[in-house]
Amino acid sequence: MCRQFAYLGPAASLHDLVYAAPFGLERQSYAPRRQQHGLLNADGFGFGWYVDGQAEPVRYRRAVPLWGEENVRGLARVTRSRAILGAVRSATPGHPVQEGAAAPFTAGRWLFSHNGAIPGWPDSAAALAADLPFAALARQQTLTDSTLIWALLLERLEAGEDAGKAVAAVTRRVHEATGARTNLLLLDGEQIVATTAGDTLCHRQGGVPTPDGDVAPAVIVASEPFDDAEGWMDVPDNSLLVATAENLTLESL
Repeated sequence: MCRQFAYLGPAASLHDLVYAAPFGLERQSYAPRRQQHGLLNADGFGFGWYVDGQAEPVRYRRAVPLWGEENVRGLARVTRSRAILGAVRSATPGHPVQEGAAAPFTAGRWLFSHNGAIPGWPDSAAALAADLPFAALARQQTLTDSTLIWALLLERLEAGEDAGKAVAAVTRRVHEATGARTNLLLLDGEQIVATTAGDTLCHRQGGVPTPDGDVAPAVIVASEPFDDAEGWMDVPDNSLLVATAENLTLESL
């Protein structure tokens, strides 16, 4: 139902990732090439990025189509970061189209996005909501399938659970309870954690030239490739991906 990406590496321009890439996130908002559910992503967008020296990310999101939001183009041209998460939204029928429903969701050092849907919402999610204290749900600005999943994950993260284990456990729990599609994407500024459960995901690793002439490692994890260059690798369904700029691992859920 959505398209999303996360980047780690030397400081990169938000404009290059979203607008300049031939099939970057803006193009994916109105003409996705691999989207299996829905035709376009016009129900909101958001970006989160990390500023050197600050643990908590900056976030910008709106409840309008990315292609029609001129203000963010100027912001993207002057925004550079070593860690970025972006998403465009196709709202699940019955869910509100408002800013609080647009990823990324954030708490502390975390940025989170969800590509998928819980079928039969909201009745099918009653058992999942029962796993949480009321305060965990009340913290969410808008209650949707994505924010419910985020609340479940945040409970584990704030309890100190390893991020990879937490994301895998929540993906399994939600799928077992509802049969949902749950491609999850989590970023803390140093590590990307993602799952595939019912939709596409790919990654590309490589070296990126730096201003001083060196080559630094980088990784992009995305719902679909930004271009047709070599190096993009598909992630098998029902997988857990954990990546830093230098290393990437895959394992079965």
